[in-house]
Amino acid sequence: MNLRVIGAIVLLCLVWGSLWGLVKHSLQIFPPFLFISTRLILAALTLMLVQVLLRKSVLPAKGEWQKLMISSLMICIGFYATQTFAMQFVDSGLSAVLVFTMPIFIGVLAHYILNERLNSQKMIGLVLGTLGLVAILWPQLHHIHLNLSLIGQAFLILSGFFWALTTVYIKQNFATYDKIKLTFWQLLIGGVVILIGALIFEPVDVKVWMNPLNDSILFYIAVIGTGFAFALWNWIVSQVDTFVASISIMCIPILSLFFGYVLWHEPITINIIIGAAFICSGIISSSLNLKIKKKPETLLSCEHR
Repeated sequence: MNLRVIGAIVLLCLVWGSLWGLVKHSLQIFPPFLFISTRLILAALTLMLVQVLLRKSVLPAKGEWQKLMISSLMICIGFYATQTFAMQFVDSGLSAVLVFTMPIFIGVLAHYILNERLNSQKMIGLVLGTLGLVAILWPQLHHIHLNLSLIGQAFLILSGFFWALTTVYIKQNFATYDKIKLTFWQLLIGGVVILIGALIFEPVDVKVWMNPLNDSILFYIAVIGTGFAFALWNWIVSQVDTFVASISIMCIPILSLFFGYVLWHEPITINIIIGAAFICSGIISSSLNLKIKKKPETLLSCEHR
């Protein structure tokens, strides 16, 4: 990785690490789907304005709309809407840990779709990640009964899968596409779809939306934490291997657990610590193998030249 990619990863980790607690706080104030649709649309419009100021193309070509719509529905409905619904019932730090099982899914999907080989070292990572999930979910699995917390945790894992699926889809279909343009159309299409449903089923309390503190938090979540950060993520994915990109941001759930504990007094139980350790160790072990295997290939290519 070059310094630009490393700097982008560090910045993304700081932004997304601080985001989960703010989203959890916002879900106690705003109706969930009005909140997520406003977040997505505000982020999209901000990026569209940036694109206009940069004097770059805004409208997609005729043949690009179908792929953009597929990508948008996967990330907005499959990831953002699912995650927002689930976070109503699960603490912010735990939510981040469960969503960031995404690299485990990417390891499998990239193997079959992008031909990024799922080797033995990645398999070890997948096993460790699965053990981490079992550890986190153990209180529910040990006394299994259907409740909102368990449903929320399952939906968070599902949102991680959709994030992985979208990442692989973008890598396959939008590798050289303008990342700002890609991001704002992804967010805008899905955001409008969610907004239509939200206006039908959720109440609109004007006082909540006119509160300056609420609006400032929403602005940060939408513009910085969604629009800017997701455009940055799409760019990072275009620069490096998808599995490496997903591994590189694995400090985010740890930061989220820390912020959730310090700012929102969310408990960190022993099963969460054990589960987070398994997930992170599994993903780190997979990344170490990638670094080891790429060096010999580089040397061999140089010798042939």
